[in-house]
Amino acid sequence: MEPKTHGHDHGKQDQQHGGGCGHGHAHGHDDQPAQVRQHGAAPSHDHGDDHAHDHDHHHGHKHGAGCSHDRDDAAPARVRLGQGQGAKRSRLQIQAMDCPTEARLIEKALGGMSGVVALEFNFIERVLLLQHDLPHLDEVKRAISKVGMQAVELGGGEQAAAPVVSTHKGNWLLAASGLTAAAAEAAAWSLGDGQYAVAGLALASILLGGVPTLKKGWIALSSRTLNIHFLMSVAVIGAMLIGQWPEAAMVLFLFAIAERLEAMSLSRAGEAVRALMALAPETAWVADGQGWRESPAAEVGVGSRVRVRPGERVPLDGRIVSGHSSFNEAPITGESLPRDKGPQESVFAGSINGSGVVEIETTAAASGSVLARIIATVRDAQAAKAPTQRFIDRFAAVYTPVVLALAALFAVIAPLTGLLPWHQAIYSALVMLVIACPCALVIATPVTVVSALASAARHGLLVKGGAPLEMAARIDTVCFDKTGTLTQGEPRVTRVISLSEKDENTALACAAALDSHSTHPLAKAVLDEAAQRGIAPPAADQVSELVGRGVSGWVDGRHLQLGSRRLADEQGALTPLLEQTLQALDVAGEGALVLLDGKQALAVLAVADQVRPDAAATIARLKQLGVRTVMLSGDSPQVAAAVGRLTGVGAAHGGLLPQDKLRHIEQLQQGGKVAMVGDGINDAPALAQADLGIAMGAAGSDSALETAGAALMDDKLSRLADLLAHARRTARVLKTNIAVALAIKLVFFALALMGVASLWMAVFADVGSSLIVIANGLRLARSVKA
Repeated sequence: MEPKTHGHDHGKQDQQHGGGCGHGHAHGHDDQPAQVRQHGAAPSHDHGDDHAHDHDHHHGHKHGAGCSHDRDDAAPARVRLGQGQGAKRSRLQIQAMDCPTEARLIEKALGGMSGVVALEFNFIERVLLLQHDLPHLDEVKRAISKVGMQAVELGGGEQAAAPVVSTHKGNWLLAASGLTAAAAEAAAWSLGDGQYAVAGLALASILLGGVPTLKKGWIALSSRTLNIHFLMSVAVIGAMLIGQWPEAAMVLFLFAIAERLEAMSLSRAGEAVRALMALAPETAWVADGQGWRESPAAEVGVGSRVRVRPGERVPLDGRIVSGHSSFNEAPITGESLPRDKGPQESVFAGSINGSGVVEIETTAAASGSVLARIIATVRDAQAAKAPTQRFIDRFAAVYTPVVLALAALFAVIAPLTGLLPWHQAIYSALVMLVIACPCALVIATPVTVVSALASAARHGLLVKGGAPLEMAARIDTVCFDKTGTLTQGEPRVTRVISLSEKDENTALACAAALDSHSTHPLAKAVLDEAAQRGIAPPAADQVSELVGRGVSGWVDGRHLQLGSRRLADEQGALTPLLEQTLQALDVAGEGALVLLDGKQALAVLAVADQVRPDAAATIARLKQLGVRTVMLSGDSPQVAAAVGRLTGVGAAHGGLLPQDKLRHIEQLQQGGKVAMVGDGINDAPALAQADLGIAMGAAGSDSALETAGAALMDDKLSRLADLLAHARRTARVLKTNIAVALAIKLVFFALALMGVASLWMAVFADVGSSLIVIANGLRLARSVKA
């Protein structure tokens, strides 16, 4: 395996510090990405060719389900209204806004307002993001109040309050409405429908619990919007006009109960997001020159010194400057085992400090932390609708008016043709009105997707919206970068082969002496191996770099050189024994550092980038899922083949330039959906070309979260299989929800046509299907395991 860096810039740093093991570190990385080692694995120290091969690519109603969509885009989560620049962005919490029903009303209310540029709807938190050029929002708040909702402006860092599901007074009114509706039904059975007592009890029930629904129905009519409140209002008023007073009262009561149940169920999806938001502390202990003061985390600037005591959560991303401790990073990476950290190591906001007191220097503001970006990604995922949701919205936009037209025709045609009497035909048409709202269909996708995204984020799998999540479920081929993905990205000395009288440890000590002043990954590999064997390198004098070939210097009175096969060839030391040794290492996919004393080769240090311990198991699990695996590497074909054998990857391609990787991905895309797994920085072109880009170890990379559609927050490759399995499970749940919702609608629509279904049965069918899909979708919030 070819030794090389994992996203490091060593190839760009001139190593000219006296004792540095130059080895050609500074040459050829950026200018010669095409020069994949033509001489196999042997000349490891010819770093101008060796490094960067793999990376050479560069509420009122609380009715979440009652969402009647009355136009093609069905009140999308993001709506562009004006042509202005919209320099200001304001956040308004609207407790009554939890689905596109209210979003459509708000859009109509604000659509013609000067200065309003764009709207974004966050239904989970009931927040409207307003892009505008207005001096204040008084006019906006008044417009929203006219459609029956109240808006509260949120400050820049202020979090939205949890949705209010019910009030004490509201509960008593609802209970009284239910009792009087039941009394009306009982009176109808004993006295008959025509009695004034029946109508009086029913009217009392409607006044106690049904007025909010009727009021919203009037607002919908005034706004020319076909939503569930309008449909229910027409159905109830129609029932009263044909003398069905008890049923009108019971329908309104059941609808109010349904809204309450749905609000309680939907709030659980918001809890998943709020649980993520609660991970970061609101305050931090900041050094102020005279001691420590508690300050709001949002006000702590970059570069501040912050103290974190045992058991506390880290308030901001930072670097430890004092102290040692263990940190539970499960909220960020999904890794349950604590990680020991000391000075100069990074810590993430939201991670839990163990038993030590540490001081950190902040590296990001509260809004720019990794945790904040995770929260924003999950919270704002609704703004870009998943393909299934867009399809359902288009379907609902056609479905509702078609059913309304059918109901009206049925009410007229059935009596005229003698199929049903007028009274029964009108009643059946009213039942169809209730069935006409595509409640369960519309709510099925967002609840399922948000639950799945929040669960994935808690387990260290960040998926940037419903579209990437759906794509992950369709992936049938996964392409891997090699270095840092299938391998650990850090070269190590695997063995020392003595070719002279020097034993292995003596040869290693001499090599370490020459490399003792370098920070290059290959030099570090030599020094790490020496330290692991307990070898103290002797002093090296007059160390100098041999550009593109290696390093030379005096060790114990002898002039030694350490470098590549090219260096050995130049010195005339390429004997048959050395040639045979280098060829054997080449076949094994290992690089080589040759230790020379003039024309004599003293030893060969085999160097390799170690395969990740979980790589083979991950490949095996992907194969069990029916996913094809391919490795695309810039390293030599021999190195790629060696890694392929060790990991079990289906196909291993080496010696690839960035454009070659793109060509391979394009060819694979002709036969299915392709994911590319890389580090999210150097693999940007390949990640962009693939149907789904997946970034590895994104918690440690500022740009990885911006590069790919999904990210594995820790450095565990095994989570890739978890991601694909979770996405497939989500797809199954989503399909089930849609099938259940459609089936229930069709059954009760048929019953209504036959005159069998009643209004309260239609309400139960509508609400029941909504509750079923919500409960089924929320199952995804618990785990990412299939």
